Amino acid sequence: QLRPVESGGGRAQPGESLTLTCAAPEHNVFHYAFTWFHQAPGKEREGVACISINGARTNYSDSVRGRFIITKDKTRNTVNLRMNGLQPTDTGVYFCAASNIGCAYKIDFWGKGTPVTVSS
Repeated sequence: QLRPVESGGGRAQPGESLTLTCAAPEHNVFHYAFTWFHQAPGKEREGVACISINGARTNYSDSVRGRFIITKDKTRNTVNLRMNGLQPTDTGVYFCAASNIGCAYKIDFWGKGTPVTVSS
């Protein structure tokens, strides 16, 4: 069973950048669609970026479009979320999740999350 493992979270100041990484031990990331979810303190989890199974298509929420970039790394077998222009509202826990079918379909596997704090 796929168990996504997130890393790269931490603290940043407004305007700075962070890159989150999602590893898929013993699985090929090009066999699944991956979504990064953001859960702000006291709020529900929200999907912010998704990449298709073959990596050719990406989708972003309005809150991150133009600032965040989701990619798949074939060499490292990871899914990465480059977060630029961070804002305090980006604070929260980021979860990596995988679907067997595609971005618009149910999530089959969840990671445990990595925290991000954006503060001056």
